[in-house]
Amino acid sequence: MLASRYPHLVELDDPDLNDVVAALRRLDPDGERTAQVLRDTFDQLYDGVRTKRYSWEQLFKTEKTHFGTLIEINLQREFKFADGDKLDYQIAGHDVDAKYSQKMGSWMLPPEAVNQLCMVVTASDVDSSFSLGVVRAREEWLGKGQNRDAKRTLSAAGRPHIHWLTRDGDLPPNVLLHLSPSDIAAIFKPKGGTARISELFRRAPGKIVSRAAVCTAAAQLDPTRRLRGGKGGARGPLAAEGMVILSGAYDWQARAARQLGLPVPRRTEYVSAYVSPASPEWAGPIAVGKDGGSLVLMPVEPASATAFSTDWYSDSLG
Repeated sequence: MLASRYPHLVELDDPDLNDVVAALRRLDPDGERTAQVLRDTFDQLYDGVRTKRYSWEQLFKTEKTHFGTLIEINLQREFKFADGDKLDYQIAGHDVDAKYSQKMGSWMLPPEAVNQLCMVVTASDVDSSFSLGVVRAREEWLGKGQNRDAKRTLSAAGRPHIHWLTRDGDLPPNVLLHLSPSDIAAIFKPKGGTARISELFRRAPGKIVSRAAVCTAAAQLDPTRRLRGGKGGARGPLAAEGMVILSGAYDWQARAARQLGLPVPRRTEYVSAYVSPASPEWAGPIAVGKDGGSLVLMPVEPASATAFSTDWYSDSLG
């Protein structure tokens, strides 16, 4: 399930808020589009292809400060919100201010947002979660303290009035954040991009690997050619070790992941696994390749896997 969803209470005395909430639900019923915008914005700021960075802690202070602005820009681009008259957006004909904070409840609301509608967003790359809600920033719901710009946060009395469209929803995972330091060191040790990509998939079998993670490991903008089954690609050597790499860009490979009981990658994601060619007497789950060959999921240990031909991928090199 992408998002855990809280009850959507109707604010009987605030039809404008209800209009905005309804419009956002129509635009993104399950929160998946918002989740992808947040994932892409984290990766945009990490700029792993140039910096090999993959975590919030690796960013400079000025970059962290810039993150909220990038979120506002990228949400507007994704959902094509019109500019607001006085605030950031116009949604369902109403001005809405957008505010992001790394910490739940710490959104800094400017004086011009007082008594206005605010979209509040937070996300954690470590926890792979995000939340998005809408609230009327009523004066009586704001804290008494303010910073030098006269910005204030919602008070303890105000936070329960947030209408959550998604609360603790699933942010597409950042696989590099969930690997051990020894795994990370092993991934970045080889000099060649293809070797680093191969090591990434060896170290993360059964885990969703984003295109951004592949770019970060490769330190190159076009990782796709580094995954190809031909000469110089990662798929050939890994197939010889009994490891398959499945791309969500191909429906049949996403289906193969599902058939093997693996997490199903989305369009810009991959998943790897140790496999073996299916024996004639095998009656369990199989994944059928383009060459008609069948693969069986094996335990995580590499020793249990068996080599297979890259013909299994045929001409789909995603």
